[in-house]
Amino acid sequence: MPRLPVGMKWPSAGDVPLPLLFSVDCGALPRVDGFDLPADGTLLFLVHQEIDHEDRSGRYARVVYVPDGTETAIAEAPDSVSVRERFDVCAELRAELPLWLEEGDEGWHEYWEDLDWEDMSPFQQQLVRYMERDLPHLDELRALAYELWPSGAGVFIGGYADDEVINSIAEQTLAGREKAGEIPAIPIAKWYSHLEEEKYRLTSEWISLARESRVYEEHYTSFVIRHDDLAAARVDRALAVTTFEAP
Repeated sequence: MPRLPVGMKWPSAGDVPLPLLFSVDCGALPRVDGFDLPADGTLLFLVHQEIDHEDRSGRYARVVYVPDGTETAIAEAPDSVSVRERFDVCAELRAELPLWLEEGDEGWHEYWEDLDWEDMSPFQQQLVRYMERDLPHLDELRALAYELWPSGAGVFIGGYADDEVINSIAEQTLAGREKAGEIPAIPIAKWYSHLEEEKYRLTSEWISLARESRVYEEHYTSFVIRHDDLAAARVDRALAVTTFEAP
């Protein structure tokens, strides 16, 4: 159960209390350039995963920051909240490459790497030219990174924003810009190429705050946040997406 500021009600979405997923002691983590996590205090990640998986409004997930020095108390869980068994964890470093540089059985990079040149979008062709020109030793780079920092962690703090979350943000951004008249209507045939370019741009604005590793036939949640919101400790602006992989 979480330690909440004294007087704070259990976070909820309407009449639905949000279970605690995990908490993070920011002061116990190493500092990483480009990831402006608060220097101290605790981050509480709460989400009702079953509902959040079906409802993409973001209402059923919440990040709460409790600064050091705040008077707290162990909260009393509402009757409808399932409380997990408490367990302590330790931290380790992990290497992570951008999705378009990764190599995996089902990775997006592998998918378009096997496409014929004429079947690629202009943006995919641009990335291929970049990798051939500036990353001639890409395979060696991947192998070295994963050899130096292997990881079997179940929860990741920081890193690149989850592709599914970025894809959702990119789709909403493009649709909103079209509706507002900021950009001309994008033909369906060119939508995918514009979407890829928008996702690539958004990876510089958004970062993963925390996420669970993917587990087959179980819910897992990814929280992302803008760099400037994290630097200002506006963690309530984090977005979450819960996924469930099953046949």
